[in-house]
Amino acid sequence: MPRRGGLPAPAADRRPPPLLLLRLLLLAAPLQPGRGLNLCTSGSATSCEECLLIHPKCSWCSKEEFGSTKSITSRCDFLQNLIANGCAGAIENPRSSISVVKNIPLSSKGSGQTHLDVTQIMPQKVALNLRPGDKTSFRVQVRQVEDYPVDLYYLMDLSLSMNDDLDNIRNLGTKLAEEMRKLTSNFRLGFGSFVDKNISPFSYTAPRYQNNPCIGYKLFPSCVPSFGFRHLLSLTDKVDRFNEEVQKQKVSRNRDAPEGGFDAILQAAVCKEKIGWRKEASHLLVFTTDDVPHIALDGKLGGLVQPHDGQCHLNEANEYSASSQLDYPSLALLGEKLAENNIHLIFAVTKNHYILYKNFTALIPGTTVEILHKDSKNIIELIVKAYNSIRSKVELTVWDSPEDIGLTFTATCQDGLSYPGLRKCGDLKIGDTVSFEVAVEARSCPAENTSHTFTIKPAGFRDTLEVAVTYSCLCGCTAHAMPASSKCSGNGTYTCGLCECDAGYLGARCECEEGASGDVHQAMCREAEGKPLCSGRGECSCNQCLCYESEFGNIYGPFCECDDFSCARYKGVLCSGHGECHCGECKCHAGYIGDNCNCSTETDGCVSSDGQMCSGRGSCICGKCQCTEPGAFGETCEKCPTCPGVCSTKRDCIECKLFNSGRLADNQTCQKHCKDEIITTVDVLETDDPNAILCAYPVNNCVMKFTYLELASGKSHLTVLKEPACSSAPSAVTIVLAVIGSVVLIGIILLGLWKLLVTIHDRREFNRFQSERSRARYEMASNPLYRKPISTHNVEFTFNKLNKSYNGTVD
Repeated sequence: MPRRGGLPAPAADRRPPPLLLLRLLLLAAPLQPGRGLNLCTSGSATSCEECLLIHPKCSWCSKEEFGSTKSITSRCDFLQNLIANGCAGAIENPRSSISVVKNIPLSSKGSGQTHLDVTQIMPQKVALNLRPGDKTSFRVQVRQVEDYPVDLYYLMDLSLSMNDDLDNIRNLGTKLAEEMRKLTSNFRLGFGSFVDKNISPFSYTAPRYQNNPCIGYKLFPSCVPSFGFRHLLSLTDKVDRFNEEVQKQKVSRNRDAPEGGFDAILQAAVCKEKIGWRKEASHLLVFTTDDVPHIALDGKLGGLVQPHDGQCHLNEANEYSASSQLDYPSLALLGEKLAENNIHLIFAVTKNHYILYKNFTALIPGTTVEILHKDSKNIIELIVKAYNSIRSKVELTVWDSPEDIGLTFTATCQDGLSYPGLRKCGDLKIGDTVSFEVAVEARSCPAENTSHTFTIKPAGFRDTLEVAVTYSCLCGCTAHAMPASSKCSGNGTYTCGLCECDAGYLGARCECEEGASGDVHQAMCREAEGKPLCSGRGECSCNQCLCYESEFGNIYGPFCECDDFSCARYKGVLCSGHGECHCGECKCHAGYIGDNCNCSTETDGCVSSDGQMCSGRGSCICGKCQCTEPGAFGETCEKCPTCPGVCSTKRDCIECKLFNSGRLADNQTCQKHCKDEIITTVDVLETDDPNAILCAYPVNNCVMKFTYLELASGKSHLTVLKEPACSSAPSAVTIVLAVIGSVVLIGIILLGLWKLLVTIHDRREFNRFQSERSRARYEMASNPLYRKPISTHNVEFTFNKLNKSYNGTVD
């Protein structure tokens, strides 16, 4: 491959860093000419095309004589730098551009015109020529025109649980047409129904259920066989036919709770001819059900492993013929087909399934969900509300966007405010116009002569904006390349100011030959064995290093090993501003020491106002005080609210400034020592500030009080009483009255305590008496001291009478 004789060395150990990494670094720290790292010059671009990829602000100089002979001036740099270096008139700096190809004005009304005349988005086609990283933008306007034609297809669940709903919509067509004609003068209505796949385990497939799956079901003994989807009425403006078709319908019965509604939605969307969708109309698909749907992969339960192909499968009888061959469609496929055919899907579902279908709307663009009453009595109100909701918002979608194209949107809605990152507007009225700023950026360069096309369209609209993209990745000077040019010693191709050397040659002008002699030339450009050519900071031209230029300073030395900008810094300043950088080492000026020359040997700045070094509370290090006393601070450690003696120091300033007395009474001495003191006098001293230090000192048998507070500005705020606080002798009468009052009070307290103790004792005795009394439970008749006056004695005797013996008792 030909080698370039320009900027970087072509040797294997001098490879340019990846351009993608450099662009990521730019995103983290945006480039500005003259500030920080200049990635244009340090990006190691070996050609004009590589330079353009580094950053959109980088330009290339194709002038033949550019730079000096002793160093290499980068041809890839900021535009102003190249001009300053004498390259005006030979600079390659392509910019991204945009041209509007088709721009028909927006329409104001829909009906009464052919569909070719109605325009709801402007412009309709733009062409972009993009330079990688150079963002360009264009404005898109969208308007919901008035009286736009509407096609509404009513898709109803005819499973057994929807029997009462079927009764309530038998005259739906007439009523719905009346309401919709208030919104549009061009309205058409269609009808279809669904249940579920007629295979096990989704439906009853036993022979006895073939004609009537409701056999044995006491609540509803008769119904029609299950079916997947049945298209019953194509879109028409004759609403009486809708009523007739609805009245013919009967419910069916499936086995499991979920329904096959997604099969029906997909067929209604893709079978455009049979359904009768018009290109010039707004398409509404109303889906009514009272249960959850089957989704992709559920079909495996019935042995259906073939994914849905997204095609129309309606037979001559307008029934879904692939119900028993294809799996249920996925949400992604549904969203794709609905958007492809500009259909707004309205989920009309019962309250207990609202959350599930609400989640579906986040995955299927242009979809809304409303709560359907169990008997569908609110269906007309629901449809009108959903239609108004659809017409009140505009959301842009992007189709077929290339991977290397970045898009960002900024919406300007009716409030006139800009919303970066937003591609939709809401709360619109019919006829309102909204606009979107679309910024487009190419992230990389594709293969030569590559072009792309993508589409921007509002969700549910038929109108689209086509965007054609070409890439500006080639420099104009490349077309003027000169093979075997004398400028390259006849050994290379001259292009864009550089020589691309033929195989076996090297050097800025391809003047050196590779091989043994070439290896010798390169060895002379290495500081030591194994080190990079010219220390990686220059180009080896035959046997001499040509050092690169750097915006940070000079690179020099036989092997480009030295520079004047790689020394130690202090607070971002090279050698602290007190020295010179020589080949990586700071040479400090007089009065400074240290690796980065930040340490001053002067001590004048450490002497405090009282002549002490750091006020005796610290050490002078590198010309600044390092305070060692706890609580001390300030440039010379002069401030220390918690240090012993601080109150006496502040007292001196108060006395000299307020009363012109004390040891600092001399005016010049007072001003010198107390220049940072702010003194305020008050009648009452407040001491609630936790940061203030309270001080006091005696004055003529009185006490002078003041508070001391350090301010953020470095000054001290002293708050002093106007007059010293003096105490007076107590009155004798006051003392006597206080003693008498205390004695009386103590006596009253003691009497109260005595009374309390006596009361407690009496109550305890009374309670004891009551307790003993309650235990005495006798009457006079049972008095143990009472004796009856009559006594009774029993005498035992034995006698014989008629030869019989008797025992007895005589009273």
